[in-house]
Amino acid sequence: MKTSALTGKVKTDVEIKASPEQFHDMFTNKPHHLHHTCKDKVQGCDLHEGEWGNVGTIVNWSYVHDGKAKKAKEVIEAIDPDKNLLTFRVLEGDLMEEYKSFRITLQVSPKSDGNGSIAQWTMEYEKLHEGINHPETLLQLAVDISKDIDAHLTKPN
Repeated sequence: MKTSALTGKVKTDVEIKASPEQFHDMFTNKPHHLHHTCKDKVQGCDLHEGEWGNVGTIVNWSYVHDGKAKKAKEVIEAIDPDKNLLTFRVLEGDLMEEYKSFRITLQVSPKSDGNGSIAQWTMEYEKLHEGINHPETLLQLAVDISKDIDAHLTKPN
């Protein structure tokens, strides 16, 4: 039996100056503030159900990807403050027009030299059919958002 070419995983590491805790906190407890730091990429993040920072919470994202306004409804599947880890699963929205399933994990770790952190983004997915591209441009969007947030978190007051 052949494994499906429809499932995949892409990941990237982004070097940031912010602490793992600061960066993790922004995505876990304050995602509704992201549009202040990168309004050209994130238009909004609204609470649909639950409370910020809790597993099971459902959020609605409005964002720009490949020059187009997009939407996503996501559930927080996992939060591990000790590992600065957060996992979202996409429930509805534009991504579900191309993917059967889509999960995004963000884990932030301190750099070995003690200067800054590494934000690792992992996207696991199952495409609806062979003609759909791997989500490299979405991974690049995560990199760009990470850099914007890092600049916001580390700018002098």
